[in-house]
Amino acid sequence: MEFIDILKQYDWDDVSSLIAGKTAADVQSALSKSRLSIDDFMALVSPAADPFLEQMAQRSHHATQKRFGKTVQLYIPLYLSNACHNHCVYCGYNHNVKQDRITLQPEQILEDVKIIKSYGFEHILLVTGESARVGVDYLKDAMDLISNQFSQISIEVQPLLQEEYETLIAHGLHSVYLYQETYNASRYPVYHPKGKKASFENRLDTYERLGRAHIHKMGLGVLLGLENWRTEAFFVATHLRYLQKKYWRSKYSMAFPRLRPHAGSFEPNVPVSERELLQLMCAYRIFDEDLEISLSTRESPQFRDHAFQLGVTSMSAASSTEPGGYAHPKQSLGQFNVNDDRSSAEIVQAIQSRSYEVIWKDWEAWVTA
Repeated sequence: MEFIDILKQYDWDDVSSLIAGKTAADVQSALSKSRLSIDDFMALVSPAADPFLEQMAQRSHHATQKRFGKTVQLYIPLYLSNACHNHCVYCGYNHNVKQDRITLQPEQILEDVKIIKSYGFEHILLVTGESARVGVDYLKDAMDLISNQFSQISIEVQPLLQEEYETLIAHGLHSVYLYQETYNASRYPVYHPKGKKASFENRLDTYERLGRAHIHKMGLGVLLGLENWRTEAFFVATHLRYLQKKYWRSKYSMAFPRLRPHAGSFEPNVPVSERELLQLMCAYRIFDEDLEISLSTRESPQFRDHAFQLGVTSMSAASSTEPGGYAHPKQSLGQFNVNDDRSSAEIVQAIQSRSYEVIWKDWEAWVTA
């Protein structure tokens, strides 16, 4: 059985009603346990949990320090291409947006990498739109070009085949971040009317292909603002537990992208406040103390400066969402507008001022080739 079969056993509206019906007693019961069930998680993301947010934040804080210490890992995205054949209504890379499309060539990649390395980064996330221009061969060549300069390379790109992931893993790929965007199968076509991404089941099956390819780490999440975030959270948590049980050799990460302004007119259907975002992050930390929780520069400096003390373990910094944007800013189409535009040095200072340590890479090489 694969997750799509499990997903079909649930009705979206029924799950929403169950979450809405949770009580303060359900929340208190969940918070009294050392290991939470999916039902307990539903209580923590319910409206009934809002009065308990301070208690949730304290537990999340202690759980994070116990597992990860007072550390924050920093990474930086490198957008390689804004070419995309999809028509996602919420994205600046939408194929209908009439802007020049850029796919970086080797010399342009190295220009951006030179700037990125000057900031101190060891973890890099390669990002592209979904296009035939940036298939597995392009990604493999890009990874080979820069692999000697980074201790960890991750990707956030179009879904690939199992054998294509295996090829990239052989060339040093560490992690893959892929977001289902929404688990509401009936509403998914509204947001993805054309392109390969229009297939809900193909995108969902990507996690199976990643598991079979033995990826070191895979990242999950939804785009907050499309559908009811509480219901989405239930399905992501259910998916997470399924993957952890079936593909137990892999590690897992969770991200919380909220809709940001972009080259288009789409507005969130279900806006998510910062308080609700904090509730969501704390609920996941209490649910799974080993989970990596990542927060991007979509969020404000003030929110990010507090969030890493309450559950977040990994953050992007000094980000540009346009291809070539580090060496030549504001010359191409970006995916969304960055909210936290501080330099890496400023973010490091903010982290260290709170007595936390910045982690640039997971390990130091102590053996010679």
